[in-house]
Amino acid sequence: MNETLTRALSGAVYILLLLTCLLYSNTTFYILFGLFLALAVLEFCKLIQLKFRLPLLLAVLSYGAFYLWDFELIYQQVLLLLCICVSIRLLFFLFSKKDKKISKFEKWLYVIGYLIFPFIIITKIPIGINGYNPKIILGVFILIWTNDTFAYLVGKSIGKHKLFERISPKKTIEGFLGGFFFSVLASILIATYFIGTSNLGIWIGIGILVSIFATLGDLIQSKFKRLANVKDSGKIMPGHGGILDRLDSIIFVSPFIFLFYQILNYVS
Repeated sequence: MNETLTRALSGAVYILLLLTCLLYSNTTFYILFGLFLALAVLEFCKLIQLKFRLPLLLAVLSYGAFYLWDFELIYQQVLLLLCICVSIRLLFFLFSKKDKKISKFEKWLYVIGYLIFPFIIITKIPIGINGYNPKIILGVFILIWTNDTFAYLVGKSIGKHKLFERISPKKTIEGFLGGFFFSVLASILIATYFIGTSNLGIWIGIGILVSIFATLGDLIQSKFKRLANVKDSGKIMPGHGGILDRLDSIIFVSPFIFLFYQILNYVS
């Protein structure tokens, strides 16, 4: 089968599955991302050469616990703080010029703070004042897709200056700025015509966070793959790679969006 057609069909199946589970109910959304988490743990453990059985068990138990029991806000905030700390450590890992071997402690730290906890946080993002609102998480995905698409198109057409050539040779500063501009534009459209809120500031803020941290998340995943000397994190999606290749952006940006929510709630 033609590679382009294979990629298109694979992407269509992924988007259809994602939209169906997001829009149907909170339960189907949670089940889908539980499956995504399990696959992501398997792929990541293979990337960093860590035996997957205990990480997978920890992921299933932690994810299930936060679904079955209504944890107080303080526990969610502790979880968020740990995610942010690991994210900061990952930024040092990204910008470090020394490709040193990842220690066993770091492997476990990344499995927990880079994968398991962020997946739990993703499931908390669409829970608003009136309960589960799929438009919120779908809006975030639309912003990520907008950022990726226009960063690629602008970078391919006018990109001349490399953004981070050592990790991702194809990314350009022009592409990043193009993705940033259209993400902010998309956030305004989402807030006005999709979410139905007059508070544009919140969604503009989310658009900015997505453009910056989704790009960083993609670069961090690229560094993990470069250290493992592989092109894709997996092969579950023909033409696209693995689950981590598709979700690296939302995995990294979700704690910062949730932190943004917490700050807004505190201020209000």
